[in-house]
Amino acid sequence: MQAMKPVTKPTKQRKMMYQAPDHVRYKLLAAPLSPELQASRRVKTLPVRSGDTVRIVRGDHKGFEGKITSVDRKKYRIYVEGLTREKVDGTTIFVPIHPSKVMITNLNLDDKWRKKILERKRGIREKIEEVAERPPKAVKKVKEEVVEEKLPEKKPRKRKKKVTEKPEEEKAEEKAEESKKKEKPKAKKPRAKCKATEKTEGGK
Repeated sequence: MQAMKPVTKPTKQRKMMYQAPDHVRYKLLAAPLSPELQASRRVKTLPVRSGDTVRIVRGDHKGFEGKITSVDRKKYRIYVEGLTREKVDGTTIFVPIHPSKVMITNLNLDDKWRKKILERKRGIREKIEEVAERPPKAVKKVKEEVVEEKLPEKKPRKRKKKVTEKPEEEKAEEKAEESKKKEKPKAKKPRAKCKATEKTEGGK
């Protein structure tokens, strides 16, 4: 299975949320469990279901607690029993609430599949905690080697010897010798004579 790259653009994130299929929407409707449930079940979050008792944590209705009557996956909202408001015409309707604003205080475990989900998530979390508690042996070895190793000793820098300048008389003599060498070029045969000698040899 090919790994999916995380989407970082807000426009694409919104598009994915509104066009998500039903099985993905189910996961997006997750809410955190209360501290008591987290301690007993060893699970942090679960998707909400009708029958769960929830407490509203944020918003105008903060502190209200009740059972979930229905979950609207199309609008990403849940409806809590007893939380209603009156319309202008006098009819009462349920107040829609986003699942991120609530905390699950009691789980509805009528469904056997939900029990299996809880067991699976609990096992995964226990494994993660075990790995976090005991660091790998390789990390320990590396730390010990770093402690044992000492910093290399710095070698003293060698000072460069100052070049003493030659007197002016020696410089003048050196220049004269160089000029003599340049004055004596190597003797080369003229080109015309070479050709003449070749012709005479060919005529013989």
